[in-house]
Amino acid sequence: RQVGTEFLFAGCTGQPNAPRLPARPRWSDPSHPVRSWQAGPVTETPDAAAARDLAEVPAVEVVTTLAVHLMTAAAIRCGLGEGPEAAEEIDLAEARILITALAGLVTASAPDLGSQHAAPLRDGLATLQRAFREASPIPDPPGEGPGERLTSRG
Repeated sequence: RQVGTEFLFAGCTGQPNAPRLPARPRWSDPSHPVRSWQAGPVTETPDAAAARDLAEVPAVEVVTTLAVHLMTAAAIRCGLGEGPEAAEEIDLAEARILITALAGLVTASAPDLGSQHAAPLRDGLATLQRAFREASPIPDPPGEGPGERLTSRG
């Protein structure tokens, strides 16, 4: 690629007689800056460790874990939480957002997850949609509840 009159890669300006950059030492050369630098033990940042750990997790597990988190949060917002304060945690506006996000995730990922993983997610989604309808003082018309347009459930 050319930017202005210079090429992006080092040492080539597009001019036939342009000076070249000095050659870099090879990795095998003991004078290479990386080889000659003596460092202490390498420590990994927590973010790097988390990214490495996440890279080792299969995609199916990442998607199902996210779906479980969405289900749990939506269930709490629908008043299905445990304890005496469960009724105080009802927030149907928040539940609607969470259930719709869950419906989008389940609908989009189901073909790649396979029925073994997608079926329980669909069942959980349907249960949350019913719980939302029961918790709502003014139920949505059929097909208009949270995530129902994405799942064709009415």
